[in-house]
Order: sequence, then structure tokens, then C-alpha cells
Amino acid sequence: MSPTVAWGVVLGVTLGFGLWSAVSVTPRLSRPRLARRVAPYLADVSAAARESLSPAAPGPLPVLTVMFDPLAARARAVLGSVLGGADLTARRLRQSGSTLTLERFRSEQLVWGLGGAVVGVLAAIAIGRANAVPLPVQGVVVVLLAALGVIARDYMLQRAARRRLARLAAELPVVLEFLTLSLSAGEGILDAMRRIARVSSGELASELASVVAEVNTGLPFADTLTARARDLDLPPFTRLVDQVVGALDRGTPLAEVLRAQAQDARDDAKRDLLELAGKKEVAMLVPLVFLILPVTVAFAIFPGIIVLQLGF
Repeated sequence: MSPTVAWGVVLGVTLGFGLWSAVSVTPRLSRPRLARRVAPYLADVSAAARESLSPAAPGPLPVLTVMFDPLAARARAVLGSVLGGADLTARRLRQSGSTLTLERFRSEQLVWGLGGAVVGVLAAIAIGRANAVPLPVQGVVVVLLAALGVIARDYMLQRAARRRLARLAAELPVVLEFLTLSLSAGEGILDAMRRIARVSSGELASELASVVAEVNTGLPFADTLTARARDLDLPPFTRLVDQVVGALDRGTPLAEVLRAQAQDARDDAKRDLLELAGKKEVAMLVPLVFLILPVTVAFAIFPGIIVLQLGF
């Protein structure tokens, strides 16, 4: 193949992808389906509705996705059977506040694994050129880096879930005090949550806003709040929900219950700070012993050594 023909093939393929991308974003003149017409009214409570309202991705990627979707689904199933813990992963996705589904997360894990495999292939080629390494060893390197990519994506999800749960626990006492003030002023529990969701912008406020949105669609308040506590799996929030649901069933005043829960949340925060301070105290001994103490000893002994050397 001559260089002219090669450049013609490359430019032709580029032109084809460009025309495909332009055609893919042109609006359709057909009547929208029922799901598309109903989606704007369910966007607050349905992830599928939000996905339906999102603009279509330009280019041939959607078509390629449809072509390779059966293979990707099989790979996700194999990865899920190997790793296991589908319920735990779904809970971590919910705790991290991610909008990803379990299948989408498995797809991202596959992509990370493929990226690790590519890095492993490059590393194996580099090692093979530098030294005479057997082929099985190179294969082990590729497999290890692919597994490391999958594990790294799961670790990032765990870290995001832990950080968001820490932010929720830190915001809980303030939100409880705000709820107590609203209830003491004569508002109901649902109206107080709606006020917090309207004037606040934290993680817990967004969770309460989703609870209010689901209750407005007709779901029972106690069941919705219990389901949210089960999804988050945050012990202080779970205790709060149990106390609120029990108070609603028994007719107990909610203001006193929430005030007691706020005090318990602050006590838990103080206890966590003391535990963290104890751990950091041990960690701070490392720079103290290996950095600060040797420098102090050097400053104390070095002038005396110089004096002794000059005197004799």
C-alpha cells in the first residue's frame, strides 16, 4: 500500500466517523415515547428518568456499545461471580452518594482491569527486553496488574463511602438541632425536613431532600426514612430513625427525642476525636524520635565536639 492510499484510508475513516457523529446528534422528528414524556415529572426520584432526559452521546460510541454489550454483560457477570459481595458493593455505592448502578460500577472495574492489563503488557515487554524473563512470569505480571486495577477501583469506592459517611456524621448534630428548633416552633417533622432541605446544602440535607421527595410521591414517611437508614448504614442516623419512628408510633413529643439524639451525636463526635487523637499521638512519635530528637542531640553535642577539637 502506497503512502497516498494509506493517508486516503485514514482520512476517509475520519470523515466517516465525523459524519456519523453529526448524524447521531440530529433531532428526531418522530413522536416521543410515553417514557420520554413522563420522565420530566419523575426526574427527582428516578435515576432512569434522569438518564432518559440526558442528551444522547454523539458519535458511533452508542452503536459500538450496543454491539459489544452482550460481551460486556458476560464479563460483568464473571467479575461479579469472582468478586462476590453484590449487596455490599451496592450499599457502598449508596453510601458514597454515587449515581452509578451496580452494572455500571462493574463496567468501570472492567475498564480499570483492562487498563492495568495494558500497563502489565507494556511492563512485561520492557522487562523481557531488559532481561531474559520466562513467558509465564510475564503473564503473571499482566494478571497481577489487571487484578490491581480492579482492586484499586473498589478501594476508591470504599474511600468515597467512608468520607461521605464521616461528613454525614459531622453534620448530624447541627441538623438535629435545626429540626428541634423547627419542631419547637410548631412545625411538623416533614415540614421541618423540607425546610432543612431548602436552606441547607450538606450531604445530610440532600438525603432529607430525597426523603421528602419520595414522601411527596405518596410513599409512607416511616417506611421511607427506615429504608434510607438501611441504605446508609450509619449507626447514629439509624438510631435517630428508630427513635423518630418509635416516637411517631407512640405519640411521644419529637422535640425532646431529637434534642437527646443531638446530644448523643455530639458525645459520639467527641469520643471519635479522642480516639483519633490517641492514634495520632502514637503516629507523631515517629517524627519526634527519628527527626526532632536526633537534630536536638546533634545541636547539643556538635558545639562541644568542636570546642574539644580546638582545645586539644
